[in-house]
Amino acid sequence: MRAVHWLVAAVLVALTWMSFAYLSLDLGHLFAAEALVQMGQYATSFFPPDLSADYLMRVGQGALETIAISAVGTALAAVLGLLLALPAAGRFGMVARAVARLTLNFLRSIPELVWAALMVMAAGLGPFAGTLALAWHTTGVIGRLFAETLENAPREPAQALRLSGSRAGLVFLYGTMPNVVAQLIAYSLYRWEINIRMAAILGVVGAGGLGQMLYVSLSLFHQQQAMTVILAMLVLVAVVDGASARLRRRLAG
Repeated sequence: MRAVHWLVAAVLVALTWMSFAYLSLDLGHLFAAEALVQMGQYATSFFPPDLSADYLMRVGQGALETIAISAVGTALAAVLGLLLALPAAGRFGMVARAVARLTLNFLRSIPELVWAALMVMAAGLGPFAGTLALAWHTTGVIGRLFAETLENAPREPAQALRLSGSRAGLVFLYGTMPNVVAQLIAYSLYRWEINIRMAAILGVVGAGGLGQMLYVSLSLFHQQQAMTVILAMLVLVAVVDGASARLRRRLAG
């Protein structure tokens, strides 16, 4: 076994070296004195951040837009994901299960930035494109999680209601959902955390929010304004992460 470990390590080292050679990466240029001076000058150009009242107001509006994009995108994805999770969990036969899972795989296999680029061409620049991009990708991710949750849900309550003559809709609402709703909400909140970060990035392709402000600032070489946007992103992600974690703990409790 030890020989196998050494062989695997040697193969990884060889592949890494071959990757550097193939990409023509020269770390010597990165750490050269001139490069370090240029990087230092560029880094210091971001300070101090622009804290003028007018720009802070614009950043606050961008932060609210980012929150709205992520929240609406996640809410749409939760609804669509649940609708696709039902057939994906095998509740409407094997053919519907295969089609639903193929749809979910397709939606989540396309990254958010690619969805955003497509939605910008379809819906134009702005937050609507970012919302749709997040909704499509998150539907694929969250729908698969919902399907797995429904498949692993306890079957006894639903079977008891079914044997008592209840309709299929009532069996699902009162026999299955009470056992999985907390986990479905927890998954949705977790994806919302991730979508906050992605909503801040999607603006790079014109999808609105803080990301678009950051792209414009960097394009115009307004580094101090860009630093303000970056700090706003950090604060926004930290606040949302903390609030979402508390909600998930309460649900788990």
